Amino acid sequence: MALAVAVSPAGAQAQDADSTPSADYVAQLKSCRSIAEGAERLACFDKAAGEIVAATESGEVSIVDREQVRETRRSLFGFTMPKSGIFGSSDDEDDSSMLESTITDVRRLQGDTYVITIAEGSKWQMSNVPMRLRDPREGDAVVFKKAALGSYFIRIAGQNGVKGRRIE
Repeated sequence: MALAVAVSPAGAQAQDADSTPSADYVAQLKSCRSIAEGAERLACFDKAAGEIVAATESGEVSIVDREQVRETRRSLFGFTMPKSGIFGSSDDEDDSSMLESTITDVRRLQGDTYVITIAEGSKWQMSNVPMRLRDPREGDAVVFKKAALGSYFIRIAGQNGVKGRRIE
């Protein structure tokens, strides 16, 4: 299981400009590995582990696994994210330009405009939906693909895609 360490802004400000708290904790653990004498190595690991535990309990450091990062990325899909950091970088197995989900709620606004809610909790608005397409329904599969200028193609139940945007 891969682990990522998220650091609060307050903790980051307390560090030198060239290091982050998470890097310091990892560096401490790495330095312990080079100690030859067993008792000294154990004491070093105990001290380093104690500092990590204290930092997680105080909220300065948070440890999340790959699945938590994936779920957070899915819930944030459609928002502009910075390219750096654990939620903005992309994994080989995670395509951040597309999302597949299920519709959990549909609201029809004026005429040909719909607001759909998906399983991840986000709300999307589609305007100018052609009459030839069937109305979206709860339980329908939906696929979102990035389009131009911050919009997305929203494809419901295998039909042609319609342009839309995330509103919540």
